[in-house]
Amino acid sequence: MPLTTRLRAALLAGTVALAGAAPRAAWADEQYFPLQSYRVGPYAAGGTGFFGGFIDYLNLINVRDGGVNGVKLTWSEGETQYEVERGVEVYERLKSRPGIAAWNPLSVGIAYAMIDRVTADKVPLITINHGRTDSTDGRVFPYVFPLLLNPYSETSGIIQYLGTRAGGLDKLKGKTVAVLYHGSPYGKETIPIYARLAERYGFTVAQIEVPHPGNEQQSQWLTIRRLRPDFVVLRGWGVMNPVALKTAQKTGFPADRIVGNVWSNSEEDVIPAGDAAKGYVAITTQASGTAYPVIQEVVGRVYAAGNGNLADRKRIGSVYHNLGVLNGILNVEALRIAQARFGQRTLSGDEVRWGFEHLRLDEARVAALGAKGLFHSINVTCANHEGEGRVTFQQWDGAKWTVVSDWIAPDWASLRPIIEASATAYAKERGITPRDCAAEEAAAAAR
Repeated sequence: MPLTTRLRAALLAGTVALAGAAPRAAWADEQYFPLQSYRVGPYAAGGTGFFGGFIDYLNLINVRDGGVNGVKLTWSEGETQYEVERGVEVYERLKSRPGIAAWNPLSVGIAYAMIDRVTADKVPLITINHGRTDSTDGRVFPYVFPLLLNPYSETSGIIQYLGTRAGGLDKLKGKTVAVLYHGSPYGKETIPIYARLAERYGFTVAQIEVPHPGNEQQSQWLTIRRLRPDFVVLRGWGVMNPVALKTAQKTGFPADRIVGNVWSNSEEDVIPAGDAAKGYVAITTQASGTAYPVIQEVVGRVYAAGNGNLADRKRIGSVYHNLGVLNGILNVEALRIAQARFGQRTLSGDEVRWGFEHLRLDEARVAALGAKGLFHSINVTCANHEGEGRVTFQQWDGAKWTVVSDWIAPDWASLRPIIEASATAYAKERGITPRDCAAEEAAAAAR
């Protein structure tokens, strides 16, 4: 293949020393990230943006810092096309590579298929903003980390936001909320929690499925027009989202009464919808834009040297790209925390798991990382693998996203009992004895 093509392929695999980085022979240790990415298929926009941002941040750490305390970050990609079978094949093919830090598939279906595998192999599975809700309970799921946001806390945040729109949560009583969801395990994950919250707050919920991939939604929006809901929650993915916005416009439903979930909140969701998206609101765990120091460093140190991963530089600072950068921050900081305990060397998967379980980034640390305003904070514990992250809401003005709410915390008092009950049932079904987090922490402190 031509030299430029070979160089591009090597950069994607993390095997070329970038400008300003130490040559390969100078690296005593390496930490490897196997990436189950998807750059083709109906969900390629999300995959290219997210994995592009993730790789950009790993590149930044290598170039700027010489890795993490002298440990080089490496990676390679296996194309999944967002298909479970392909994702499992990539896992089985790459799992024997030395020095694996964590798996980051960005796919609910692939993540579900990996839970037993990563538990047996003792390597962490990161399901940022998605995944199995009860995996938040680290006592039962020690190797699974739904960082920042799980499906139930997302739902809680959306309902709280709708409450502010209605004038208070008590004002939701008597209203109707339609949930248009993707016909997949991801889309169906929140059906029980929407039903529970509807009962609690007295609103009517109508949950309407859109078959994968979501190219045709006329009948669903005719149903919505007949229901005349006060709000529509769009729990979509990929092409389903712009199709929903355009079809809503055709049926006369206003965009500003549609609230998208965390996988319906990107530029790729609204730009193809044109004017139909103007006024649309969506939840997010991180802001978009390039104003943040960490994003500016990615531009100045990685892209300026010609080593950026995005083919289209206009996507730098987009929702998916910034989420990938944020995911990189969380993975790298977990490594840094684990190294402080186990040594500045290549770590085992189990040691990295300990780092994720102690991933505590307050607002001061977030600012020190150049990410002030990009995201709020995270506080992962043995019992809480999500990290009590906060969300905000953004509105599309036809050209850019603008934040329209404060940071909102989930209603943990209501959610935690549900999560624990589900995790306990899973443990009983699988014969798992939940961990005693307090005892583990005490034992660790005594060492």
